Amino acid sequence: MLKYSIKRFFTMLFTLFIIATATFFLLAALPGDALTERAERLPEQIKVNLYKKYGLDKPLLERYVITMKGMVAGDFGESVIFPGETVPSIIKAKLPASARLGFGQLVLGVGLGLILGIIAAVKKGTWIDYAVVTLSILLISVPHLILGLLLQKVFAGSLGWFPVIGWPKGDEQWFGGWKYTILPTVTGSFAYIAVYTRLLKTSMLEVLSQDYILTAESKGLSKWQIIRRHVLRNSFLPVITFLPMSIAMCITGSFFIEKIFSIPGLGLYYVNAVSGRDVTVVMGQTVILAAMYIIVIYFTDILYTVVDPRIRILGGKR
Repeated sequence: MLKYSIKRFFTMLFTLFIIATATFFLLAALPGDALTERAERLPEQIKVNLYKKYGLDKPLLERYVITMKGMVAGDFGESVIFPGETVPSIIKAKLPASARLGFGQLVLGVGLGLILGIIAAVKKGTWIDYAVVTLSILLISVPHLILGLLLQKVFAGSLGWFPVIGWPKGDEQWFGGWKYTILPTVTGSFAYIAVYTRLLKTSMLEVLSQDYILTAESKGLSKWQIIRRHVLRNSFLPVITFLPMSIAMCITGSFFIEKIFSIPGLGLYYVNAVSGRDVTVVMGQTVILAAMYIIVIYFTDILYTVVDPRIRILGGKR
């Protein structure tokens, strides 16, 4: 266990190094920089001072070394397109909105997806199964932008049940202002419903075809007892494999949903930083969120041994 943990730790560090390096040079490969558009309208001396302030007057490799040293020290520098803002201040201000939206989508989407997946597997070949599969295909095929605008038009515009845009602030940031959260949460949950419905259904059907299920049936166990004792537990391994990606995505925010509902979250700011070639913000958010994702992956490996005791952390099976 200790050897595995140490190995994974250094693998995580190397992965973060590769991600940070790739992000820096991909941004550097784009034409212009974060100051290009602003500097064109400024006097030459002010332009020179601005480039010097943000270190953009230095050669590429020197900027890379300075950026990586700052990242190791936990200092990503000041944002170029958001003056006065740093990566920690942006994450502190914008993470609550993205986190609340994301976790709401995750809980609703995964919960309904697993329920529909179980129903589709148990009712295989019936009209219920076909209806669930058709629904999942529809939800995964239609973009979030279209679904969100449709919900806005019907439930916020025509019926007037919910606000068109907005997000809870102040004391209501985490546990209030529910009328603002329902439409964006439902919109974002559709993709989770579609993915987890098909994932669990496929996994359950594979387990149901195993020989030990026939043995359980021959012992006189009811269908529900077989599903509860044998099928569900063995079917959840693929779900646990996919769940960390969903958690990472729900934390980083959704650009389209945050855009159409005017939600001040990380997703919108991240995309604006990429389009503005703001290396400071992009590097900081990318590395921090990648670290969170990698840590979740590590704990997922540990969870495997809880779901299936046959799996051992050293990689073998008994």
